[in-house]
Amino acid sequence: MGVSYYTEEGLQKLKAELNDLRTKGRTDIAKQIAEARDKGDLSENAEYDAAKDAQGLLELKIAKLEAVVGNARVIDESQIDTSKVSILSKVKIKNVKNGMEVKYMLVAEEEADLKSGKISIKSPIGKGLLGLKIGDIATVQAPAGNIDFEILEIGL
Repeated sequence: MGVSYYTEEGLQKLKAELNDLRTKGRTDIAKQIAEARDKGDLSENAEYDAAKDAQGLLELKIAKLEAVVGNARVIDESQIDTSKVSILSKVKIKNVKNGMEVKYMLVAEEEADLKSGKISIKSPIGKGLLGLKIGDIATVQAPAGNIDFEILEIGL
C-alpha cells in the first residue's frame, strides 16, 4: 500500500475515526459478546456468532485504517505546483460542448465529497485532469460517452 496524501483536516478525520473504532467500537462489541455469552449454550447461539463475526470485521477495519493512517502524509500546500493539476488543486473547468463551468478540488479518495466540490483523484474526471495545464483539454470517459473539459484555472 503506497503513500496517500491528505489535507490536515482529512487526516484528523481518519485519526478520529480510528480512535473511535479502537475505543467505543471495541467496547460495544465486547458488550455484545458478553451479553450473548450470558444467554447460555454457545454452540447454538446465533447472537454470539454474529457478535464474534462483527468483532472480526471491526478488527479488520481497524487494521486497514491503521495502515492508511500509517501511510498518510499531510500535503504541504506551499509545495504544490499550481502550473499543472495535482492533488489539492482547485480546478475550474468548462465543458467544451455546452459551455458549463464547474470548480472542483482534487483530493484523496477517502476525502471525496461531491456536495462540497471535492472529487477523488481516482475518479474519471480526477484522472483526466491530473498533470494538465491551463488551456489544456481533458477528455473524460463518461457513461454517456467522452466529454471534453477545458482547464480555465488552477489554484489552491
